[in-house]
Amino acid sequence: MSTAVERRERLKEVYREASQCTRCALAETRTTVVFGAGNADADLMFVGEAPGANEDRGGLPFIGQAGRLLDRLLEEVGLVRGDVFIANVLKCRPPGNRDPRPSEIDTCRDYLHRQVELIEPKVICTLGNFSTKLLRDDQTGISRVHGQPEVRLLGRRAVTILPIYHPAAALYTPRMLDTLRADFALLPDLLAAPAPPQPQLDEPPEPDEQPDPALAAAAPPDAEPAPGQTAADGVDSAAGEDLPAVSEQQLGLF
Repeated sequence: MSTAVERRERLKEVYREASQCTRCALAETRTTVVFGAGNADADLMFVGEAPGANEDRGGLPFIGQAGRLLDRLLEEVGLVRGDVFIANVLKCRPPGNRDPRPSEIDTCRDYLHRQVELIEPKVICTLGNFSTKLLRDDQTGISRVHGQPEVRLLGRRAVTILPIYHPAAALYTPRMLDTLRADFALLPDLLAAPAPPQPQLDEPPEPDEQPDPALAAAAPPDAEPAPGQTAADGVDSAAGEDLPAVSEQQLGLF
């Protein structure tokens, strides 16, 4: 079993690899790879869809209005951003905040799986449809599964997944705030529980299968409102904000 120091060093290697990634066409249009940020030994991770405009420019996730709402929701259950690690399905911004494409998701998922393996969270909150469908390996829409924790295997690690709406959904639809609060209220008990039993993996895991092409198709009728999906990044990235330069400490890796 790796020590915390060894895991941190390996996570730095993943970060350096991702920061120079040219695996897909998004490398040609991005400004910055948004690897993730927070506590690299966190028991709780949040996984969103993709960076927005200011995230792409500033290199940090959730730095706009939706991020401030996330901070507020965390405080209401006794947590702060420094307690968690925040990442996205995609590490690079799709042009115009369009939906992620299946090939981009498939290309980028290895980075997320390695983050999960090395950070070793107990609980992962999936934010919205794309991350929920990817991490649950199921096409059921977020409105049917939000607030329902379950154990899933991600790469080589078993975690408790708690699907929730993207905080931006509440910015567009205020009634969603009560739903978000109810789902966040589940977190203290989930974090207090033991981590899920881990699989005994003697051999390296098999390569991920190709994703269902429907993964990035139009949202099904039961999905969350469209503004809470692709428009979420626009809300999370209010134009004109002054953004601090990314530091290694902010990324939680060093």
